[in-house]
Amino acid sequence: MPFEDEVQAVHLSAWRAAWELEFETLAQQLRGVLGDVAVAIQHVGSTAVPGLAAKDVIDAQVLVRELHDLRIGQAFESLGFRRRPEPWNQVDSIGGVSFPKAVYAPPRGARAANIHVRPENSDATRYALLFRDYLRADPEARATWADLKAHIASAVPDLMPYGQIKAAALPLLMRGAEQWADQMKWIPEGVRS
Repeated sequence: MPFEDEVQAVHLSAWRAAWELEFETLAQQLRGVLGDVAVAIQHVGSTAVPGLAAKDVIDAQVLVRELHDLRIGQAFESLGFRRRPEPWNQVDSIGGVSFPKAVYAPPRGARAANIHVRPENSDATRYALLFRDYLRADPEARATWADLKAHIASAVPDLMPYGQIKAAALPLLMRGAEQWADQMKWIPEGVRS
């Protein structure tokens, strides 16, 4: 659930090059307080895929060595970021397996964003990067995902059901992504094996 100041109907915007610059501004701000606690800060989600319509919310993934490092929460709090409390913002579920994470929202009035903090070698970290890289590489998959999101948003403009329906369809997209990854011998950016 979004915080009270974030509640609004789902609206998809055409992809904008400015999203990459806005991500870089956010990443620089986060690097400034996280320092070496952050192994990497990556632009993920739909705003990271040129040509893909998206909600105007920047998704960033912060890779850390240890999710329970107290410095992480302290760094976000120093910027006024708020940790999202919902159960689904504490774990990623992939194929019935749960992977711990933390998700932060920016301060009230700041640029809309979701900051996903994940262990650097989590399967969920790989999953987020595979989603992004597959849709960047495959125009047909990107167009199909864009059409699906548009249909869902027009039928269900409330964020919660929109997200639930989209999440239910995601495994279908990711099957194609996994095939693409195998064919391309894809290696996720910034993830050590």
